[in-house]
Amino acid sequence: MLLKELLSTERQGTHPEGPGQPLPALFSNRPPASKGTSELAGFPPRRYCGRCSRFFPIGALFVSFRTRLTSPAVIMILPPLFWAGNAIAGRMAVGQLPPIALAFWRWLFALLIVLPFGLPKMMAQWNEVRHRWKVLALIALFSVTAYNTLLYVALTSTTAVNATLVSAAIPVAIVLLSWLWLGEKVGLSQSLGIAISLSGVVLVITRGDPGNLQTLGLEPGDFWVLAAVVSWAIYSVLLRRYPPGLSPLALLTVQMILGWLFLTPFYLWELTTGQAFLLTVQSAGLIAFVAIFPSILAYHLWNQGVASLGANLAGQYTYLIPIFTALLAVFFLDEPFRWFHAAGLVTIIGGIRLASKS
Repeated sequence: MLLKELLSTERQGTHPEGPGQPLPALFSNRPPASKGTSELAGFPPRRYCGRCSRFFPIGALFVSFRTRLTSPAVIMILPPLFWAGNAIAGRMAVGQLPPIALAFWRWLFALLIVLPFGLPKMMAQWNEVRHRWKVLALIALFSVTAYNTLLYVALTSTTAVNATLVSAAIPVAIVLLSWLWLGEKVGLSQSLGIAISLSGVVLVITRGDPGNLQTLGLEPGDFWVLAAVVSWAIYSVLLRRYPPGLSPLALLTVQMILGWLFLTPFYLWELTTGQAFLLTVQSAGLIAFVAIFPSILAYHLWNQGVASLGANLAGQYTYLIPIFTALLAVFFLDEPFRWFHAAGLVTIIGGIRLASKS
């Protein structure tokens, strides 16, 4: 059903405002928003439903609730949630799936799911793909090939706490790179929002005691996570600086094809090292999960979010990844949920709201 909804939005055509403007919504069948709208492309505009409220006083309230539920602020929470699940899956895969093998089979499975729907869209815009192949190759390299592979490699040689701490630098890296590369200004409210959100992450990682920072030692995997952070920042800024001009499904298809091709030589090298791939029910389930949620859905929503909100604001939502990771760990890794998790969640959301006012 999710792929059918994604495909149905593609049939509405290219956005009339030209390259870089996302297509209409994954969650809406309405036409594109008019020029000047502040709504995230692909999400329902704020409209008043007179027919509902004419007969039911609660009708307008229901429509308002539905509009808020599908607003950019809510929808952009989904990619961090899916990527938190990706981190949990990466930790569960240690000992069953080598890191590059997990990335390789993840993207191959995701590509096989998307290809029947995305290939016709990609071919319909082939001239645009051929014209922008260099930018598309870089986007695929720093997103599909590099980021998740580096994260999976890191999880084999560092603790989850350290990996979360280092990955919390993603929004800061995006802001700095946007400032250096794009010349985007960083306002006071955005700076304060970044600081507040980062403090919420530190609160969770230190378990409510800042003194615990002194006991955190750097592991080799921490540097792999840092490389992943830089890779994701470059990818996000590339989307903003050089909008591909493709429909969301066509862009996702190109990303997967190129990213998987770039990943293949590294997987072949991993095979020569003797690292075995154990096919079990759990490993197959992990591959299926990371192929659908962190790959297809998360990347589609993230591409639209960056194109409409900008790299800086969209980057603030990545602060939610360690919080969601802690929540998911309660159910899948038997880790307890404590007061500092709740406090960190409130702090991070508050920082995101403040940053969004800039």
